[in-house]
Amino acid sequence: MNPRFDCLQAFVRVAESGSFSEAARRLGLSKSMISRQVSALESDLGVRLLHRTTRSLSPTEAGRAYLERCQRILADLDEANQLVSHLQSVPRGRLRVSAPMSFGILHLGPALAGFLDRYPEIELEMGMTDRHVDLVDEGWDVAVRIGRLADSSLIARRLASIRRIAAAAPGYLATRGTPQTPVDLSGHDCLTHSGMVSSEWRFVGADGQILSQEVAGRFRADNGDVLRLMALAGQGITMLPTFFLGDDLRAGRLVPLLGRFIPHDVSLNAVYPHARHLSPKVRAFVDYLGGVFGPEPYWDRGVDLGDGVGGEA
Repeated sequence: MNPRFDCLQAFVRVAESGSFSEAARRLGLSKSMISRQVSALESDLGVRLLHRTTRSLSPTEAGRAYLERCQRILADLDEANQLVSHLQSVPRGRLRVSAPMSFGILHLGPALAGFLDRYPEIELEMGMTDRHVDLVDEGWDVAVRIGRLADSSLIARRLASIRRIAAAAPGYLATRGTPQTPVDLSGHDCLTHSGMVSSEWRFVGADGQILSQEVAGRFRADNGDVLRLMALAGQGITMLPTFFLGDDLRAGRLVPLLGRFIPHDVSLNAVYPHARHLSPKVRAFVDYLGGVFGPEPYWDRGVDLGDGVGGEA
């Protein structure tokens, strides 16, 4: 039978200190418990490890040889414990991140150089797809997602507000006029996202009423970057998140529309599988993104987001 670890530890502390009382103090146990553990170890090994007299206590020849080995074992175990503790406190290792294609290219990708500079022991792999990956089955550590989250098995942290805006180029508006209400959109070419189930654009009025408007146009695409380019080319009105359009709105290349209507916000979130102990690399990544994107996203700065924001596509 292998000696129990607590018995081995008790023997080492007694031999090192030369005292059952001192060993008990170091281990936080009673003297009688330490004595029983050492006796049990000797019984398991079938050999006496300590010379005991009323005045002294010292290892036997077998005890000295055993003590040397046991001290190395305990030192190795302590080193292993410290290594694991270090791994749990310092962000390191491979980190796999999934992100939406356009947001990943426009905003997440440029932010990651600073993350790698801050955490040199992390190896980062980024996958960009508009598909919602299965984090557990596909081996992703964390995903950056936009929208409302329905999967309660994932932990989510809100990183920033995502706001949509209806906008068009000045040249288009000069030719076709400026819509004043969502109903007016029926007379305009609207650049719509082919990935949306409905062809309705939704707004929230000042009274909180949901306003839905059927829209149509000559161009549809499943990518926001292409819709933005078509809007800049004067081909119609688009409804996109401000992370696509912020620079264009600040520069006047696009004009915000339907300024009497309040935006219907969604969120930029970091999601990761539920875990009792969140790994340092995931925690560091999520905290870093929260600092980069929140609380006010930099792409919204200098853009009129009060009265000039549209609703939710």
